[in-house]
Amino acid sequence: MSEQSKRPLLYLAEFETADQIMAAAEKCRDEGFEHWDVHTPYPVHGMDQAMGLPDSRLGWIVLACGLTGLSLAVLMMQWMNGFDYPLIIGGKPADAYPSMVPIMFELTVLLSAFGATFGMLGLNKIPRHHHPVFYSDRFEACSNDRYYVSVEAEDRKFDIEKTKAFLEGLSPSHLELVTEQEES
Repeated sequence: MSEQSKRPLLYLAEFETADQIMAAAEKCRDEGFEHWDVHTPYPVHGMDQAMGLPDSRLGWIVLACGLTGLSLAVLMMQWMNGFDYPLIIGGKPADAYPSMVPIMFELTVLLSAFGATFGMLGLNKIPRHHHPVFYSDRFEACSNDRYYVSVEAEDRKFDIEKTKAFLEGLSPSHLELVTEQEES
């Protein structure tokens, strides 16, 4: 497969500072790209707003899981204490809520933790063992001291020449067109 016939996957623009990547993210957002991302060696404060990302839905997932855990704990103890195996211990009624608090707390926390973990993995599409940015040899520096913007070819606004011109206008230290790799 020749270099010209390889299908383009994305453009990868490299920047040297957090301020540069923040400005680049704002311009990509304003340009209207939909399938693009920012890759940084550490979390950059304000990047979500610069990229135009909505608030995370993770809090609602955790709340729903926590309320489910609380409801299940109450239903479970009401069933067990009142119908399945009713015992009166120390003269307390079957629905004595003070004795239920530890179980209600534990199930609420347990299901909230599961919701947070699996919700985060699902919303972040993890594990994703393969992404075209890994075809770039330079991308390895992202874990040290470089910042990247990637614009994927599946974006409706992606055009090889126009996207290249736009990204060059952001003054990256390096710009790379990542293409399909040959099968070995």
